[in-house]
Formats: sequence, structure tokens, C-alpha cells
Amino acid sequence: MTIPATDIAVPAQVMHLAGGAALTPVWANSIGGLTFRSDDGRFIKWGPHDSEANMRDEGERMRWASRWTRVPEVIAQGQDATHEWLVTVALPGESAAFPRWIAEPASAVRAIGEGLRMLHDALPVDECPWSWSVPTRITKAEARGIRVPHVLRDPPPVDRLVVCHGDACAPNTLLDEDGTPLAHVDLAALGTADRWADIAVASMSTLWNYGPGWEETLIEAYGVAPDRERLAYYRELWNAN
Repeated sequence: MTIPATDIAVPAQVMHLAGGAALTPVWANSIGGLTFRSDDGRFIKWGPHDSEANMRDEGERMRWASRWTRVPEVIAQGQDATHEWLVTVALPGESAAFPRWIAEPASAVRAIGEGLRMLHDALPVDECPWSWSVPTRITKAEARGIRVPHVLRDPPPVDRLVVCHGDACAPNTLLDEDGTPLAHVDLAALGTADRWADIAVASMSTLWNYGPGWEETLIEAYGVAPDRERLAYYRELWNAN
């Protein structure tokens, strides 16, 4: 994801959803999706249909997770023949990948690790209706035409089953002004899985967002010793999908 130019063209559907509110672009993703913040306290997320993570699933999972942890409140969700959109209440925090936190990696990385542990501890496995297990992920990848290497079909035994975020990369943790984990966003893949599925991706994402040297800091902040086998496996699985 990147921060788009302020003069980016606003899609007609986003203008309609804004209803006259002023818009500021905040994110652009690799498939043409855009996220805007309105001056009346909303985020409007818009983009082409995504077979991997759609906004209908995201809205449903956020409504479920909000019973136990802080996530944006869903106002509206919809789609047409080519695009989909999601409107949520803006929370007061900033993404851990915004410029302020990129400049303060020690604070940001620790907060991401602590926030991920808080999420895993808060969400009840027995009440979660979705799976992000290895077989589920491989099945969905193959449905999208991705050939998953045979070696990845034999995962390590589950260490601790939790409700995983499903995309625990650095931008998806919101931090408050003091650098405390505030909330999580982009929950379209949320589901039960080994906690290392999230830890592996979250720690790997520190390389992309803050540069080398921060992976161990995140794992330490989460509160576990690095499990090299599971880290390697779940990173390979992520990259294969």
C-alpha cells in the first residue's frame, strides 16, 4: 500500500457515499483500490472486486470482532458489477505505517507486537465461524489458480490456535498519539489458525515498512521466543499465496 497523491481522481461512487463531505485520500493498493477519509469522521474504502479478500467479508468480520476488540464500526457496505465499497467510522489513531511511525520504528514495532497479542487473547476461538487454517488457505489459493508447492501441504503442528487477523502487516495496526496499540483494520481474512501464521507475517512486514533489524523486536513484544520452523513455514505460505 502507498499514500496516494492528494489530487487523485475521486471515483463517482465514493463521491456519492461522501454526500458532500470533503475527502482526503489516505491509501492506495496494488489492485487499484483507494481509501479516503471524509471530514465528517468516516473512512470510505473503494476498489475492484478482489477474489482473495472482499469487503463483504471484511465488514462481516469487523462486526463480529467488535464484540471483543476495537475495530472500526461498519456504517455501510455494497458492491456493483465491477467494484465494492466499505464505509466505517474513523477511529482517532494512525496506521503504524504512516510517516510519523516509520520515523519511530522502535515504538511502532513494539506496539504492533503487543497489539497482535492483545487481539489473539481477546477473540474467542470457539465462537469464531471462520477458518484461516492451512488447508483453507491452500484451497482458496487453488481456486484462484495458484499452485501451492507440495512441501507447504505438511505444516508444523499447531502451537496455539487463535483467531488470527489474517493480514497482520504493519499498516493494519492503528496506534494512538502515544504509540499504544489502539485498533486493527483490514480483517477480511480473519479466522482461526495457529498464532504463528499471524506472527510470521507481522514480523516479516517490518522489513517492508521499517527496514531490517526489527523482526525479533516484534516477536519479543508479542511475548514469545522465536519459533524458527513455524516462522519459515508461514512466511513461505504467505509468499506462495
